[in-house]
Amino acid sequence: MLVIFNGVKLSKLADAVALDPQPESIEDDELARSSPDDRLEQALNEIRESVAEELLENLLQVSPARFEVIVLDVLHRLGYGGHRGDLQRVGGTGDGGIDGIISLDKLGLEKVYVQAKRWKGTVGSAEVRGFYGALPEQKVKRGVFITTSGFTAHARDYANKVEGLVLVDGDRLVHLMIDNDIGVSSRLLKLPKLDMDYFE
Repeated sequence: MLVIFNGVKLSKLADAVALDPQPESIEDDELARSSPDDRLEQALNEIRESVAEELLENLLQVSPARFEVIVLDVLHRLGYGGHRGDLQRVGGTGDGGIDGIISLDKLGLEKVYVQAKRWKGTVGSAEVRGFYGALPEQKVKRGVFITTSGFTAHARDYANKVEGLVLVDGDRLVHLMIDNDIGVSSRLLKLPKLDMDYFE
């Protein structure tokens, strides 16, 4: 391709000097001035968010029973229960809104009830109230409600007003899975760093 200015032929476009150069975007300029470590951290954050989206897509495709098992795996990795056997799945028809039970002590005197909902729609206050209301009937004071979707503002307000109730939405769930290596695998990157002691 030939570019002609005032009768002067330029052999390629790169030889031409723009008369009205367009300024680089702020993001490009910041990226150019950032350190390699900053760019690496940004890339890792992008990978993390991409994996989080893939995790959520896969959670929506598993069966409700499998989702309940995954939720218990996450809670166990977070330190609930002495061993995996302390977390039992009880979901199914007639479960009374209880999908899992966590025994916090060896005798099972202190328990946490779990409800796991693989939903696409937002969980409202009615579902949260129903779950929390079922706890006293089982002589349980604490519960965890986990969903692949989210909670309405009214549901969150209700949870904040009562004691012993924790809500975990889909975004928080997948990031907990990433942080605890559940459903994901990691690889180590060898990053070189100058060893000044070697040259002394």
